Amino acid sequence: MHTVSLVVYPNFQVLGLAVASVFEYANLLRGEQAYQFRLVSEDGGPVMTSQGFSVNTERLGDSTYDTIIVGGDNNCTLAPSNVLEYLHNAEGESRRIAAICTGAFTLAAAGLLNGKRATTHWLHATAFRKQYPDVLLDEDRIFVVDGQIWTSAGMTAGVDMALAIVEKDFGQEAARQVARKLVVYQRRGGGQSQFSALLELDAKSDRVQTALAYAQENLNSDLSIETLAEVARLSPRQFSRVFREETGQSPAKAVERLRVEAARLMMETSRHPIEVIARETGFGDRERMRQAFLRAFGQPPQAMPRTSASASLYL
Repeated sequence: MHTVSLVVYPNFQVLGLAVASVFEYANLLRGEQAYQFRLVSEDGGPVMTSQGFSVNTERLGDSTYDTIIVGGDNNCTLAPSNVLEYLHNAEGESRRIAAICTGAFTLAAAGLLNGKRATTHWLHATAFRKQYPDVLLDEDRIFVVDGQIWTSAGMTAGVDMALAIVEKDFGQEAARQVARKLVVYQRRGGGQSQFSALLELDAKSDRVQTALAYAQENLNSDLSIETLAEVARLSPRQFSRVFREETGQSPAKAVERLRVEAARLMMETSRHPIEVIARETGFGDRERMRQAFLRAFGQPPQAMPRTSASASLYL
């Protein structure tokens, strides 16, 4: 059985508690106590959340944990000094030490991030770099794994990180089932940008959102206006008009943005040849993909950075 603790301190961001549901449903779906989840704090007892209500906790240090997750808050407040010392010493005892959002500040203060890759909420990236210049911060990532250290971006990214932990422990299908149970549409990969093309398109109506979600899930399929209009249950003419009114661009341009985003992620987190990436993301051939990258980034795919191994996100 895997023991998981979520470390909280006064005024922690309440959304961080959502990670508990990931491990709860992993247990339910497996039909066994795969995870033992504990909410812990420096002294135990009630701890106030950012929303003004308290949650009951156990005292940190009463047990050892396979995985320690540090919650974040809205003001980059560090955990108490006793917690920092505990985390520093836990590096040699726990299999994983993780942080949600601004919890990365606490891990850095505990000396766990020096020379390591990490991420945090993009809003606090500048402050983080000034305080911890020895950390290799990548704020344009949902979550990052470097050895035993896991860090995630803003609060909902903690759910993505928790799902990745389940995937690491029990496989991709287990994580997929938990995501479905949580009604999470798709577990985002750690390499995905915090600045999602879907969020930037900002579709208002359910019909346009449904069409965009279909496009993202079927990038290597036919995504003509006719196809997307059928998904949205509109005529092609109506769909084109409504789509442009809501997003400010044409369906074809939006699909290209989704494909470019997916292709960049594949390039940064895999060793697939460009021809394979172009085919898998729906460009068809490398020349069409090259033109799309030039429009989006001003440089061809070959100029984009690539990781040395895709496994770096899931060590």
